[in-house]
Amino acid sequence: MRVLFGVLGPVTAWDVDGAGSSGPGGGGAEDGVIALKGPRHRAVLARLIVARRRVVPVGLLVEDLWTDPPADAVGAVRTFVAALRRALEPGRPPRAPARLLVTQGPGYALRAAPDAVDAWRFESAVAEARDLPPGEAVARLEEALGWWRGPAYAEFADLPWARTERSRLADLRLHAVESHAEARLSLGRAAETAADLDAHVAEHPWREDAWRLLALALYRAGRQADALAVLRRARTTLGGQLGVDPGPALRRLETDILAQADHLEAPGGGDEARRVWAEAAAAYDRAVAGGARARLESTVGLLRSLAVTGGGGLQAARRHRVAAVEAAEESGDPELTARVIGAYDVPAVWTRVDDPEQAGRVVAAAERALAALPPAEHAAVRARLLATVAVESRGTRAARGPQAAREAERLARGLDDPALLAFALNGVFMQTFERTGLAAERDRIGAELAGLAARHGLVTYEVLGHLIRLQARAALADFPGADEHAAAADRLAERHELPLVAVFTGWYAALRLAETGTPPPYAAAPAEAGPAGRDAAGRSEDAYRAAARLLDGAGMPGLERGLLPLALLCLRLRRGLPVAVGPDSDWGPYEPWVRPLLLLGEGRQAEAATALRTAPEPPRDLMQEAVWCLLARAAVELGDRETMARARDRLAPAADEIAGAGTGLLTLGPVAAHLAALTAALGDTPPA
Repeated sequence: MRVLFGVLGPVTAWDVDGAGSSGPGGGGAEDGVIALKGPRHRAVLARLIVARRRVVPVGLLVEDLWTDPPADAVGAVRTFVAALRRALEPGRPPRAPARLLVTQGPGYALRAAPDAVDAWRFESAVAEARDLPPGEAVARLEEALGWWRGPAYAEFADLPWARTERSRLADLRLHAVESHAEARLSLGRAAETAADLDAHVAEHPWREDAWRLLALALYRAGRQADALAVLRRARTTLGGQLGVDPGPALRRLETDILAQADHLEAPGGGDEARRVWAEAAAAYDRAVAGGARARLESTVGLLRSLAVTGGGGLQAARRHRVAAVEAAEESGDPELTARVIGAYDVPAVWTRVDDPEQAGRVVAAAERALAALPPAEHAAVRARLLATVAVESRGTRAARGPQAAREAERLARGLDDPALLAFALNGVFMQTFERTGLAAERDRIGAELAGLAARHGLVTYEVLGHLIRLQARAALADFPGADEHAAAADRLAERHELPLVAVFTGWYAALRLAETGTPPPYAAAPAEAGPAGRDAAGRSEDAYRAAARLLDGAGMPGLERGLLPLALLCLRLRRGLPVAVGPDSDWGPYEPWVRPLLLLGEGRQAEAATALRTAPEPPRDLMQEAVWCLLARAAVELGDRETMARARDRLAPAADEIAGAGTGLLTLGPVAAHLAALTAALGDTPPA
C-alpha cells in the first residue's frame, strides 16, 4: 500500500494502490480515500505534515490540539496515533514497528516520501518550472495548480500551528499562477492570459507583479490604451488600499508602454512562431499517448536543439538526456534504448566533458545497448552508439574511446547517411590526441566534416568543422587560415542562432592578439578591449578577461573552470614576466600542472620539486602540448633531468606547432623554443 497525503484543501490521505483513485490530480473516484476518523485524528496528521518529517513532541501535540487539554490528553494523542497507524498501514503485523508514522524520542514523526505530500510536490514543481522552457513550464505549472482542492489545511484555518504554513503555501500558489501567466506570455498567448489575469488581480489586488503581467498581456494583445488604464487602476488601488506607490517595475512598464519600447514584444520576434509551437505541441500531446515510446525519441530530438542554445539550455539538455536514456533502458527494449542514446548527436568541440559522471552513465548505457543488439544487424544504430562512446569518453586514457571511434567511422563510411558520418567524424576528432603534434590530422578531419556538412545542410556540423580547423590552423601558425574559419563559423552562428559559437571565436580573438599582437581582421572585440595606451601584454590581458565574460552562463563548466587564470599565466610566461597570480585563483583541473611553477614563483623550490615529481601525466586532449610545456619549464628551472627528458620526448612530434594554440584559446609560443630550452638544459643531442 502506497499512501499519498493531501493538504492543498481538506486534509486527506489516499491509497494509490486502491481501486478507482490515483490520489491528488489523478482524476479517479473517491474509492482510494483512506478513512481518517475524527477531526482530531486529522489534526494530528496535519500537524505532523507541517513538521516535514521532523519529530513533534507529544507535549507540543497536546498544546496544539487543545486550548484546555483533558486530564489524559497524552493518552488520547496515543490513541489517535494508533488509529492513524491502522488506517495508513493496515497490513502491518502486530507489534511490528511502524514505518510511516513512527515513534521517535519524545514524540512522533511522519516519514512520508518527498513526493507523497501534495504540498511538497507542489513546491518542487514550482521550483523546477523556473528552469524549464516556457512550453514545459506551462504544462508543469498547470498540472501542479490542478492539485489544489481548496485553501491549504482548510479545516485548520484558525489554528496557530497551521497559520504560517497556510500563508506560505497560499503565497506560493499566487506566485505559481503568475509564473504560469508569464510562461504563457512567452508562448504568445497574450489575449487568453490577459483574461485570466484580470480575474486574478481582482481577487489579489496587492500583487504588483500580477498588475505588471496584466498590463504587459494587454499591450501584447494590441490593447495599449487598456494596458495604460490597468496601470492607472493599479496606482489607485495600491494607494487607496495599502497606502503605497507603485514599485519601480510598474513605473518603468508605464514609461515603456508610452514609448512603445521594442523589448516589450514577445521574445524572439513576435507571437506567430510561439503560436505555431504551442499549437503543434498541443496536437502532439493529444495524438501521442503519455507513455508512448515515441515520446522518448521525440524528446531527444528536442534536446539536440536545446543543447545548442547555450546556457541553461545546454545544461538542461544534458540533464534530460540522461533521464531519457534511463527511461529507455527501463523499457527493456535495447533497440529503443540504442536509438535514444544515438539520436543525441550534438556536435562537441571541447575535449573535456562538462559532467564526467553524466558522461560515464551515458557511455555505460551505450555499451550495454551494444552488447544487447545482434552483432550482425542494425549497423547504423551501432555506429551511433560507438560514436557516442567515442565522444563521451574524450579526454580520458580509456582504450575503448579510440577503438569505438575507428569502428564507428568504418561503419558510417559503408552507409549512405551523411549525418551519421558527421557524428562519427566528431568521435574520430575527439580521439585524435594519442600523442602531441596531431594538428594537421585534426585539420584534415575538420576539412572533411565542414565540406560534408555544407553539402548536406548539416549546419551545426559545418560550424564544428570550421571550429576544428580554426584550432588546427592556429596550432600550425596559420593565423590567416584560422581567421577565415572563425569568420565562417560566426556567419553561420548569426544566421542560425547558435550563440555558443561566439565563445570560441571570442577566445580565439584573444589568443591571436596574444600571439601576433593584432586581433583578427573580421572582429575588433574582444581583442581590442581595454583603455587606449595599454602595452601589448596589457591589451592581451584585457582581451582574455573580455573573452572570459563570454563564458558567464554559457553552461560549459568543463571549458570554463580554470581557463582564465591559465590563459593569463601563459600570457605572462610568453612575455617573460614573473609568475604572479591572485591568491583566490581557481585553477580548476589544471592545478596539478601549474602548481610547480606557482611554488617556484614563491621561492619554494623543495615543494615545487615534489609537486613536479607527483604531477600526473597530462590528459590526452587539446591542452596537452600547453601542459607539457608548463611541466618542461618547471623541470628546467628545477634541474629535473628525468622530467625534462620525458617532456622533450612527448613534445618532439609537435615541434612545428604553437604550444596551446591548438585549443583556440591560449598560447605558450612555439613548441620548438621549449624543445630548444630542454635540449640546452639536458646538454645533449635530442633523439632523432
